[in-house]
Amino acid sequence: MNCVYILYSKTRDKYYIGSTIDIERRLCDHNYGNTASTKGGRPWICVFTMETSSLSEARALERRLKSYKSRVVIEKMINEGYTRT
Repeated sequence: MNCVYILYSKTRDKYYIGSTIDIERRLCDHNYGNTASTKGGRPWICVFTMETSSLSEARALERRLKSYKSRVVIEKMINEGYTRT
């Protein structure tokens, strides 16, 4: 399954946005410390996923979400769902 995901770290009160073809494996990677950028925030919980038709579409959406650099946008997406415009 191609998807964009958002993880949350309660220990750091931070979100992480990523994309993958296997969300379960990727979440394990983050929680086992296999990803340098998320190693310090363990444990991570998945708070949002959105399936896409291709990995390239998921990566493009990931880049767009990261470009917002806004916690407000991320939390609105999580709480209200995501609608493409």
